[in-house]
Amino acid sequence: MRLNGRISACGMISQYNLEQGEGVRNLFLVVTKPLRMQGFIVGDYFQMYPKYMEKQGNICYIEDVAEGLESAPAALVGLFSGRNVGKQVVVVARE
Repeated sequence: MRLNGRISACGMISQYNLEQGEGVRNLFLVVTKPLRMQGFIVGDYFQMYPKYMEKQGNICYIEDVAEGLESAPAALVGLFSGRNVGKQVVVVARE
């Protein structure tokens, strides 16, 4: 982390089904660097969405595509373990 860095925390889907959530590590860096960490919930900002879309004009996203129904279980496990990037999609058939 950079000096005076900011850490934004949102989602955490990999934590949903854990019996005990993972804790924060290297907390000493918050003091020595000094860092700021803040969580947020996307729903708290829905009122800003129309203004953002008007200003930005587009949204870019990444799809993590798994091919075939047989790959669905591994894709689901990857979703909950943090292995996927962006939106997880399983393509069953291309037509």
